[in-house]
Amino acid sequence: MLADALQAVVSSPSLLWASFLGVLLGTVVGVLPGLGPVATMALLLPFTFGLDPLAGIVLLCGVYYGAMYGGSTTSILFRVPGETSSLMTSIDGYELSRQGKAGLALFVSAVGSFVAGTMGVVGLSYLAPPLARLALAFGPYEFLMIGLLGLTVLANLMGGSPLRNLAMALAGMLLTMVGLDTLSGQVRFTFGLSFLRGGFEFLPVVMGLYGISELIGMAARGERVTQVAKVRFRELYPSWHEIRPTLGSMARGGVVGFLVGLLPGPATSLASFVAYAAEKASSRFKELFGKGSPQAVAAVESANNSAVGGALVPLLALGIPFSPATAVLLSGFMIHGLSPGPLMLQQSPGMFWTIVASMYVGNVICVVFNLPLVGLFAKVMSIPRFILVPSIVAICAVGAYSVRGTMFDVWVMLAAGVAGVLLRRSGQSPLPLAIGMILGPIIDSSLRQSLIMSDGKLTVFLANPLSAALTGLCLLGIGYSLYGAVVQARRLRAEAAADVTE
Repeated sequence: MLADALQAVVSSPSLLWASFLGVLLGTVVGVLPGLGPVATMALLLPFTFGLDPLAGIVLLCGVYYGAMYGGSTTSILFRVPGETSSLMTSIDGYELSRQGKAGLALFVSAVGSFVAGTMGVVGLSYLAPPLARLALAFGPYEFLMIGLLGLTVLANLMGGSPLRNLAMALAGMLLTMVGLDTLSGQVRFTFGLSFLRGGFEFLPVVMGLYGISELIGMAARGERVTQVAKVRFRELYPSWHEIRPTLGSMARGGVVGFLVGLLPGPATSLASFVAYAAEKASSRFKELFGKGSPQAVAAVESANNSAVGGALVPLLALGIPFSPATAVLLSGFMIHGLSPGPLMLQQSPGMFWTIVASMYVGNVICVVFNLPLVGLFAKVMSIPRFILVPSIVAICAVGAYSVRGTMFDVWVMLAAGVAGVLLRRSGQSPLPLAIGMILGPIIDSSLRQSLIMSDGKLTVFLANPLSAALTGLCLLGIGYSLYGAVVQARRLRAEAAADVTE
């Protein structure tokens, strides 16, 4: 199946063009701090209407993993991460650049991204089909527990207060309940306001939280035009002696990234942090970390690219997105009349394998174009901020308006942007809110379907081994969150008491 799908992608001009365009846009977005792949994918959704469904999905996927490549360029050359997933790259990558080894860092980053991106796609190829077959046995009970388990895992992985993270996720769930209820046809939580009857769309909210908030922060900081460093072409191809120590780091980062990508939350960002810590712990050259370690760059860039493949497993196998990026992809599937999940793999396996094959091809396009054109992509940073920020805001406003053709969505996007700025200033990530909006409809509909099918009996969640196991995991997650909140409160009280005695 995969070989036939690869042949179909390579022989299709429309799919090749969509993959190339997605990678190109993703790379530019990764270079630019502010917009990000999530907001860009949301912005591009209306523009994929006129494309073939598969071409539209391939383009959006290209933006997703292309941004992982682009983010490393500015991290290494300027110490300006284009993406949060490239934050760890900027530590050692920039130090290598200062030592005159920018070419080595860029080459290791590109090759590591290609190797691990391919590993992620291989993992997706082998893991998604059996998981989809298992998911055919899922009912409303199991999907409810998977949604709740996703929230509890997210609350404990995000750092900070687990209860605050859960509260933010519940706020996101409440936003999805405003408007017309799809099960009963009743209007909920509109308070008599007619413009709320349509509810809050996910795309304008996520464009505001991730795009507009970053642009507001960029404008507030008054960032100046960055001077572009020059990297000679021959420096992009280091010697085998320099590359060989990084090969193991690429493999380890790829495995770590794929496994982390399976979890709910910021897959690519979390994968880079975990891979950096794991590589430093296992390295014989710990003293180089933070001072210019090629192994660190290789591990981090491999992890965030492999995490893309891992994040697509629950989306394509279960039809459940565990991150804002995959939620936007799910919106793209739905816009084109496609339904990812176990039924797609059963009824339309050719479509699944074509998407997987396009990711193989896209990874090749990424590595072929990113190294020779690294100087050109870096010059994007020279665009004056007073031109860049208003232009992106205007494009985002057009994208938000095109979702339903109402100004209400534009105002929601702007309000979400202000909310994103306030959340970040308070030290709270907006991610739990976005995840709450993703999982909210799944939890809401699955809970009510479960109670209707069981005549309101809660024992239905223990009716079979699978649902009982998922229920137990959810209870453990909630218990761990409460325990973590108690421990944190005790530590804060102890620190306050120590300050008073001093």
